[in-house]
Amino acid sequence: MQTKPHLPEMMPTEVHHALHHHAIVPIDMREPRQYVTERMHGALLFPLSSFDPGAVPVDGRTVVSHRSSGKSLAKAVAKCIESGVPVTAHPTGGVLARRHARYPTIVLDPYTGAVVDRA
Repeated sequence: MQTKPHLPEMMPTEVHHALHHHAIVPIDMREPRQYVTERMHGALLFPLSSFDPGAVPVDGRTVVSHRSSGKSLAKAVAKCIESGVPVTAHPTGGVLARRHARYPTIVLDPYTGAVVDRA
Protein backbone atom coordinates (compact mmCIF):
# COMPACT_ATOMS: atom_id res chain seq x y z
CA MET A 1 0.00 0.00 0.00
CA GLN A 2 1.38 3.39 -1.04
CA THR A 3 1.24 6.15 1.56
CA LYS A 4 0.31 9.69 0.64
CA PRO A 5 3.24 12.10 0.87
CA HIS A 6 2.87 14.60 3.69
CA LEU A 7 3.39 18.19 2.67
CA PRO A 8 3.88 20.85 5.36
CA GLU A 9 1.56 23.83 5.00
CA MET A 10 2.59 27.47 4.89
CA MET A 11 0.27 30.14 6.27
CA PRO A 12 -0.61 33.06 3.93
CA THR A 13 1.76 35.35 5.86
CA GLU A 14 4.66 32.91 5.39
CA VAL A 15 3.92 32.57 1.67
CA HIS A 16 3.68 36.36 1.26
CA HIS A 17 7.03 36.98 2.95
CA ALA A 18 8.73 34.12 1.10
CA LEU A 19 7.44 35.48 -2.25
CA HIS A 20 8.63 38.98 -1.33
CA HIS A 21 12.13 37.63 -0.58
CA HIS A 22 12.18 35.34 -3.66
CA ALA A 23 12.64 32.35 -1.35
CA ILE A 24 10.04 30.11 -3.02
CA VAL A 25 9.00 28.91 -6.47
CA PRO A 26 5.19 28.78 -6.37
CA ILE A 27 3.69 26.30 -8.81
CA ASP A 28 -0.06 26.32 -9.42
CA MET A 29 -1.38 22.88 -10.36
CA ARG A 30 -4.93 23.98 -11.05
CA GLU A 31 -6.31 24.07 -14.58
CA PRO A 32 -5.79 27.16 -16.81
CA ARG A 33 -9.35 28.49 -16.35
CA GLN A 34 -8.86 28.48 -12.56
CA TYR A 35 -5.38 29.99 -12.82
CA VAL A 36 -6.48 32.85 -15.08
CA THR A 37 -9.46 33.68 -12.85
CA GLU A 38 -7.31 34.31 -9.76
CA ARG A 39 -3.77 33.46 -8.72
CA MET A 40 -0.97 34.57 -6.46
CA HIS A 41 1.83 36.73 -7.82
CA GLY A 42 4.71 34.76 -9.25
CA ALA A 43 2.78 31.48 -9.51
CA LEU A 44 3.86 29.32 -12.45
CA LEU A 45 1.15 27.28 -14.14
CA PHE A 46 1.70 23.50 -14.15
CA PRO A 47 -1.79 21.98 -14.53
CA LEU A 48 -2.16 18.54 -13.02
CA SER A 49 -3.91 17.28 -16.19
CA SER A 50 -0.68 17.70 -18.17
CA PHE A 51 1.80 17.82 -15.29
CA ASP A 52 5.45 17.24 -16.17
CA PRO A 53 7.55 17.36 -12.99
CA GLY A 54 10.71 17.55 -15.09
CA ALA A 55 9.66 21.02 -16.31
CA VAL A 56 9.41 22.50 -12.79
CA PRO A 57 12.28 24.95 -12.28
CA VAL A 58 14.50 23.70 -9.49
CA ASP A 59 17.05 26.31 -8.46
CA GLY A 60 17.60 25.78 -4.76
CA ARG A 61 14.48 27.66 -3.63
CA THR A 62 11.58 25.93 -1.87
CA VAL A 63 9.00 24.65 -4.35
CA VAL A 64 5.50 25.43 -3.08
CA SER A 65 2.64 23.58 -4.71
CA HIS A 66 -0.92 24.86 -4.93
CA ARG A 67 -3.82 22.59 -5.79
CA SER A 68 -7.50 22.70 -4.88
CA SER A 69 -7.89 19.28 -3.31
CA GLY A 70 -5.70 17.07 -1.15
CA LYS A 71 -6.09 13.93 -3.28
CA SER A 72 -4.93 15.70 -6.46
CA LEU A 73 -2.14 17.42 -4.59
CA ALA A 74 -0.92 14.10 -3.20
CA LYS A 75 -0.84 12.67 -6.74
CA ALA A 76 1.19 15.62 -8.05
CA VAL A 77 3.58 15.57 -5.09
CA ALA A 78 4.17 11.84 -5.60
CA LYS A 79 5.04 12.53 -9.28
CA CYS A 80 7.46 15.26 -8.19
CA ILE A 81 9.16 13.07 -5.62
CA GLU A 82 9.54 10.24 -8.16
CA SER A 83 11.21 12.73 -10.54
CA GLY A 84 13.47 14.26 -7.91
CA VAL A 85 11.64 17.62 -7.74
CA PRO A 86 11.70 18.80 -4.11
CA VAL A 87 8.15 20.07 -3.53
CA THR A 88 8.40 20.94 0.13
CA ALA A 89 5.33 22.98 1.09
CA HIS A 90 1.71 23.78 0.32
CA PRO A 91 -0.05 27.12 0.98
CA THR A 92 -2.80 26.70 3.58
CA GLY A 93 -6.11 27.62 1.99
CA GLY A 94 -4.52 28.54 -1.36
CA VAL A 95 -5.59 31.68 -3.22
CA LEU A 96 -8.77 32.07 -1.18
CA ALA A 97 -6.79 32.28 2.06
CA ARG A 98 -4.47 34.87 0.49
CA ARG A 99 -7.46 37.00 -0.49
CA HIS A 100 -9.02 36.74 2.98
CA ALA A 101 -5.67 37.69 4.55
CA ARG A 102 -5.68 40.72 2.20
CA TYR A 103 -2.51 39.77 0.34
CA PRO A 104 -2.37 40.70 -3.36
CA THR A 105 -3.63 38.36 -6.06
CA ILE A 106 -4.03 38.66 -9.81
CA VAL A 107 -7.60 38.37 -11.07
CA LEU A 108 -9.41 38.43 -14.38
CA ASP A 109 -12.18 41.05 -14.65
CA PRO A 110 -15.16 39.04 -15.93
CA TYR A 111 -16.69 42.09 -17.62
CA THR A 112 -13.70 43.40 -19.55
CA GLY A 113 -11.32 40.45 -19.68
CA ALA A 114 -8.60 42.68 -18.25
CA VAL A 115 -6.02 41.28 -15.85
CA VAL A 116 -6.24 43.18 -12.56
CA ASP A 117 -3.68 43.34 -9.78
CA ARG A 118 -5.82 43.14 -6.65
CA ALA A 119 -3.91 44.62 -3.75
